Amino acid sequence: MPEGDSVYLAARRMHQGLAGQLLRRTDFRVPHLATTDLAGRHVLAVIPRGKHMLTRIEGGVTLHTHFKMDGTWHLYRRRQRWQGPLWQVRVVLETAERVAVGFRLPVVELIPTAKESEVVGHLGPDLLGPEWDADEALRRLRSQPEREIGTALLDQRNLAGLGNLWRCEVLFLRGLNPWIPVGEVPDLPAVVDLSYRMLQANKDRPAQTSTGSTLRGQTSYVVGRARKPCRRCGTLIHKREQGVAPQQRETYWCPHCQAAPSRPAVQPAVGGASG
Repeated sequence: MPEGDSVYLAARRMHQGLAGQLLRRTDFRVPHLATTDLAGRHVLAVIPRGKHMLTRIEGGVTLHTHFKMDGTWHLYRRRQRWQGPLWQVRVVLETAERVAVGFRLPVVELIPTAKESEVVGHLGPDLLGPEWDADEALRRLRSQPEREIGTALLDQRNLAGLGNLWRCEVLFLRGLNPWIPVGEVPDLPAVVDLSYRMLQANKDRPAQTSTGSTLRGQTSYVVGRARKPCRRCGTLIHKREQGVAPQQRETYWCPHCQAAPSRPAVQPAVGGASG
C-alpha cells in the first residue's frame, strides 16, 4: 500500500518531468474518460496531497488520481519500454521527451482546478505538505478519544499521508499497543511528531526504512515480520486485522514491547481510514 512519502516522491518526479511541457498525446483507459483528449495543453504542476495526486493542466483542468492499495505512476523517456502489463494501464500522458504511465489507479477523474477542494478538502494536515499543522492533527485525533490509536492514525481526515507501514512502525517505536484508545496514549504529540519525522526522512528515497538500514529484510521493526523475533526483545511479532470492514488493515506489533491495555479496547466509533 503506497504511503504518503511514496506519493510525494512520485509527484516530485512527475513534476520535474512534465511541468511546463506540452502534452502531445493523452490516453485515458477508463470508460468515463475514453474519448477525452488533452493534447495541445501544457502541464502546469503535479501536486501531492496525502495519498492523492493532482496534475494541473492548462485550461483550468486537474487530473485527480489516487493510489489506493497498489496504484502507481511511472515516468519514462520516449521509446523506453514500460515496466508493467498494458492491461493495467489507466492513463498515459505524453510530451516530446517524457511519457507518464499510470498503472492500476482506482481513481482517475478530471475536475476543475478551482474545485480541487471537493476531492481533497476533507483531508487532515498533510505530513509532507508545506502547511503541516501538528496542532490541528492533534486536535482531530483527540476529538475521538475512545477510538483505537491504530485506526485513528490511518484515518486521512486526522493526518494525511500516514499508511499502514508507518503507523505500525511508529506505534512500535513509541511502545504503544495498536488497540489502546487515543485518550489513553500518554504522549500523543510524540506520536504525531515521530510520524512527521518518519515521512520526512523517507520522502526522498524509494527504499523506505524505519530502522535506518536499507538492506533486504532489515528495513522494518515489525511490518512484514510476523512470527519473527522482535529486534528489541526477541518475542515473536504478531499480526492480525484491525478496523472495520472494508477498511481493515493488517496490524503488526510486538506483544511484549507494545503490551496490551489492561482492559479490552473500545471498538472505534468510525471505521473509515481511506482518503
